[in-house]
Amino acid sequence: MAALTTLALLAVACGGDDTTDDDGTAVPTETDGATTGDDGDATTGADSGNGIVIAIGSEPTSLDPQLRDDGGERAVNDNVYETLIARTPEGELTPGLAAEMPTQVDETTWEFTVREGVTFHNGEPFNAESVAFSVNRIIDPEFNSEQISFFNTITGAEAVDDTTVRITTDGPDPVLPSRMYWMKMVEPVSAEDAGFAENPVGTGPYRFTSWNRGESLQLEANPDYWDGAPAIGSVTYRFVPEAGTRLSGLSAGEFDLMTNLLPEDTERAPNFASVQGLEHPHFILNTMEGVTADPRVRQAINLAVDKEAIANDLFQGFAVVDQCQISSPSWFGFNPDLEAYPYDPERAEELIAEAGAEGETIEIVSESGRWLKDRELTETVAAYLEAVGFTTDVQIFEFDEYLNRLFGDVRPPAIFISHSNELQDADRTASFELEIGGTATSHDDDEIHQWVTDARTETDVDAREELYRNAWQKACDEAFMLFLINNEDIYGLSERLEWEPRVDAKLLVKEMSLAG
Repeated sequence: MAALTTLALLAVACGGDDTTDDDGTAVPTETDGATTGDDGDATTGADSGNGIVIAIGSEPTSLDPQLRDDGGERAVNDNVYETLIARTPEGELTPGLAAEMPTQVDETTWEFTVREGVTFHNGEPFNAESVAFSVNRIIDPEFNSEQISFFNTITGAEAVDDTTVRITTDGPDPVLPSRMYWMKMVEPVSAEDAGFAENPVGTGPYRFTSWNRGESLQLEANPDYWDGAPAIGSVTYRFVPEAGTRLSGLSAGEFDLMTNLLPEDTERAPNFASVQGLEHPHFILNTMEGVTADPRVRQAINLAVDKEAIANDLFQGFAVVDQCQISSPSWFGFNPDLEAYPYDPERAEELIAEAGAEGETIEIVSESGRWLKDRELTETVAAYLEAVGFTTDVQIFEFDEYLNRLFGDVRPPAIFISHSNELQDADRTASFELEIGGTATSHDDDEIHQWVTDARTETDVDAREELYRNAWQKACDEAFMLFLINNEDIYGLSERLEWEPRVDAKLLVKEMSLAG
């Protein structure tokens, strides 16, 4: 059985020259050369002068920075918009648009002093009123933000004067400074315009220029940026789903930076850089209905997949196995006592037989291009499940449709997701995947829900950490997810681009420079 699954893994890892999209259409790989636009012309190359071209796997679904929660949006908006609190490349919190770190007025009120002399790209001043507007906008239930799990403790914000704003919470919230690292500030008048999602207006070092849907998006340096005009004059984002095609463009000098460089391609790229990132690819299992509602089936799924082989072979060592939780040792709330489910296909088959689930079909929903080796990982997992007797129905969608499936009302039996916790506090992940009603939650366990909600307002650090550890212990025992790995972020770089990747995976162009 091990040989069989190893062969399946290697087949996926090595692959052929071509693969197919979800509709069966062939899509190019590294042997196909550079991409072409609709008119058949070769894509534009890397900018001459001081402009750069970044190839990303997925196109933004919106440029409203408070609406959706996807990587394409972040790659662009992180350079257009800013937050009250920022992070250093190593992950330490530091003031951003706030002039200093916030202070607590009382248990449920935090006070921020905003930086003076900052303007939005349309010339409007950034002030306490715009902060209050931004906070109240994103928590408005009618706005229906997909980012609400970051901010569900916040009850409102009010400007005290032009530079002072107070944010209130529904109880003590020790995580609030980290939450404000994620919330982007928007300009009130522009944000209420119907076309805001395609015409972003922020305070950041780059201003929106144009968007050619399906192909590219351009930004230009903001000469009036409060922290000084950035060194790189313009940035073009190219939307290239296939990693091999991104590498071809990078090698041909068309791109300066590509995301999700495949581990096996690191030696083929002109340059590459990697960092142990925040991403934890895994599969959410539907515990409410269908074949995966049986905990024995979910445990069998975890036992059937060789996580070590995935980390060492598919990701070639650029990954570590998760310890049966969607968390990293550096995150608050990590449970050090948990261990990964072992690779035990024989025990998996026994559990499947006990559950009467032999030959059952498991629908697996995924996408391709947004995360490193997302398609390959999905296909590898499917091969492992087939090896222990399941039938699998793998459905890979375009990213926008994939998000509809992820955030829709009907949860598939197994859906791929790569979760990153930019707050590095368990509340972020727990509110997303463990709390009943969470955006990606797929269970109705009242005990876990109570632990998570109690932890949110618990001010005793040790007691709070214990609550999260309890939650992860039960989520592991009940196998609410197929726990897999924490992979490194790998970037391909041109020979002229100088940049060190950040632990939070933000592509901040203001931190990049060109050689010479």
